[in-house]
Amino acid sequence: MTETAPFPKLKRGLVAILRGLKPGEAVAIAQAVHDAGIEAIEVPLNSPEPFASIASIVEALSKTALVGAGTVLTAADVDALHKAGGRLLVSPNIDAEVMGRAMHYGMVTMPGVFTPTEAFQAIRLGASALKFFPASALGAGGIAAIRAVLPPTTLIGAVGG
Repeated sequence: MTETAPFPKLKRGLVAILRGLKPGEAVAIAQAVHDAGIEAIEVPLNSPEPFASIASIVEALSKTALVGAGTVLTAADVDALHKAGGRLLVSPNIDAEVMGRAMHYGMVTMPGVFTPTEAFQAIRLGASALKFFPASALGAGGIAAIRAVLPPTTLIGAVGG
């Protein structure tokens, strides 16, 4: 693959962040979230054994859920995410090497941005969607102002704070 995958249409438009998830509880919690109608599931890499949790969730829900990792910071993280079967990559920043590796695997990407410059850089690097982070610092007005200058087809999410 040479590009990131488009962000799929989600019924609820939400990505569940399962922060602090442990492998032994991963499938049960992810299944409960999925049963509640949330189809995209993120396991932050600062959780205990995140790739084991991701692999378990992918095995249980891969046909009906978009599963992946958050706090992805390095190309090695992307490789490990791919090996675990994850397809969603969420990061707090924009890194060309991380984005390039994700494109290689055809992943759905959502890099973190805070400014119009970062948003346009992420778009140029092939982001599937943008994660405004930390959203609480920007506020609704700040996000709306940046959103106004982005291409109208750009998908955005507000996270953190």
